[in-house]
Amino acid sequence: MRVRFVLSELFNSLRRNASMAVSVVLVTMISVFLLGLGLLAQRQVDTMKDYWYDRVNVTVFLCVDGSSYANCGKTATTEAQRTVIDKQLRSLSYVSSVEYESSEQAYARFKEQFKNSPLGRAGGEKFADSFRVKLSDPTKFDVVSSSMVGMPGVGLVQDQKRTFDNFFRFMNVASWATIALAGLMSLCAVLLMATTIRQTAFSRRRETGIMRLVGATNFTIRMPFVLETVVASLVGAALGLGLLWAAVRYGVSDYLSNAVIGTAFIGVADVYAVAPWVALGVFLLAVVTSWVTLRRYLRV
Repeated sequence: MRVRFVLSELFNSLRRNASMAVSVVLVTMISVFLLGLGLLAQRQVDTMKDYWYDRVNVTVFLCVDGSSYANCGKTATTEAQRTVIDKQLRSLSYVSSVEYESSEQAYARFKEQFKNSPLGRAGGEKFADSFRVKLSDPTKFDVVSSSMVGMPGVGLVQDQKRTFDNFFRFMNVASWATIALAGLMSLCAVLLMATTIRQTAFSRRRETGIMRLVGATNFTIRMPFVLETVVASLVGAALGLGLLWAAVRYGVSDYLSNAVIGTAFIGVADVYAVAPWVALGVFLLAVVTSWVTLRRYLRV
């Protein structure tokens, strides 16, 4: 009977304060959505790191006639030098495979990659022969670099990992910026919850006074206010997580994973992984905010 009475009072209170309850729901929904985006962006960065770092290559470019690289002396790499470089690369402990690519092959690959771009009209004379080196441990680029730099016939040693690091650094900054914005929205949600509780407590001061006179405990008097805040917050969290699920399901899994072939993306399983923690955080935030506000503004 008491549970039914509490639920009835909860429903009536939410109906009487519908505008404030809807405000709490909407602010919480936006906060959860932004927080979820930030957390999933972090997981996406980790996923892409695991995927791309396993495929990262070191490219050793050879000299061509008139090369501007200081080590080349404006002369092309000889066949004997190329053979020595090949043997040296294959002897390194962290090298898992070595693939030779001629300037003609490099130009053909470039033309295919940029066939719809003005870059694709570049002349083939701009390309040099190279060795594409696959590392068993991508972090050991310095070992390959120190062995190759300065060798006769070597023009440049390029590490793709450094290019990826810049991209992942940008992704990390973007994800943390989203989390910071979510934190600001969470602060707005806390202030809105506190304001809602204060107004509700003021409008029901006569009821709480009567309850106190008949012997109701502080816990009994405060619990309906806490429940109202928790329910509104959890509804907002559910809507925010629903938006997050839809964004990942239709925006990432259905669109991006098909539009961008050859990379790894997060999925709805990642949403399921962060959802319980986000919901728990919203629940605790609502309980603590409402209880602290009631202790300060509801005198019983």
